[in-house]
Amino acid sequence: MIQTLKKWLVGYSEEDEQTEENETRIGELRKGPLPRHVAIIMDGNGRWAKKRGMPRVAGHRAGMKTVRHITRAADALGIEALTLYSFSTENWKRPQDEVNYLMGLPEEFLRTDVDELVERNIRVGMLGDRKKLPDHTLEAIDKFKEATKDNTGLRLNFALNYGSRSEIIRGVQRIIDDVQSGKLDKDALDESLFGQYLYTADLPEPDLMIRTSGEVRISNFMLWQLAYSELWFTDVQWPDFTKESFYEAIEDFQRRSRRYGAV
Repeated sequence: MIQTLKKWLVGYSEEDEQTEENETRIGELRKGPLPRHVAIIMDGNGRWAKKRGMPRVAGHRAGMKTVRHITRAADALGIEALTLYSFSTENWKRPQDEVNYLMGLPEEFLRTDVDELVERNIRVGMLGDRKKLPDHTLEAIDKFKEATKDNTGLRLNFALNYGSRSEIIRGVQRIIDDVQSGKLDKDALDESLFGQYLYTADLPEPDLMIRTSGEVRISNFMLWQLAYSELWFTDVQWPDFTKESFYEAIEDFQRRSRRYGAV
C-alpha cells in the first residue's frame, strides 16, 4: 500500500513499466534515425482541466506527470536533449494564482524527482531570462542544476520565461557589445557564431518539434533554432500525451526525408 501511494505521488504509472513489449518497441525505434534534440510545446493543460470541471492548476499538475513519462521515454531511447516549453514571456498575462502555481512547480519537481534524475544520469538545464523569475523558482532550478551537473546522459531543459524574439535581441545586443569591445570581429559573424549567443549555445538544434492540443503554430518558440526542424502536431492535450504518442512522433520523424534544401 505504501509503495503504491509513493508511485502515485511521484507520477508513476503502469506505462512506465519496462515490459517486454515496450523494450521491443524501443529496440525497433533505435534501429532508425533518432532525433538528437526533441523540443516540445506542452499545450492544453488548462483546457484539459476545464473539460473535466477542474481548475486550470489541476491541468498543470496532471501535465507534470506527463513530463515524467516523456522524460523517461526519451531517456530510454537515448535521445541527447529534450527541451520543454514550460513558461513563455507572454504567460505572465495569465491569472496570478495560475502564475504562482507554475512558479512553484520547479520546487515540487525538485522534491519528488531529483533522486531519479540523478540515478538516470539526466542533466537539468534552463533556457530563458532569469531576471523576472521569483527567487524561490530560481533557487529550485539552481539546486536541480547543481545536483545533476556531472550527469552525462539526457539533457532535460525547461524553457522558463522564454521568448525567442527576446532571445534573439539579447543575442544581438551581446554581439554589439563584443564588437565594440574588440572581442569580436564583425566580419567573422556567421550563422554558426550567431548561434553561440543564444540560450541554446551548447545544444544541438532541435531535429523534431512537437506541439500538443491541436494548435498549429510555434508561438515564439526557438524561431532561429527550428529553421530545419521537423514539426509534428497532435490534437492530444498534454496531460493525455503518453509515451505511445511520443513513439508515434518519433516513427513519423523516421519516415521523413530531411534534405536541407538539397535534392
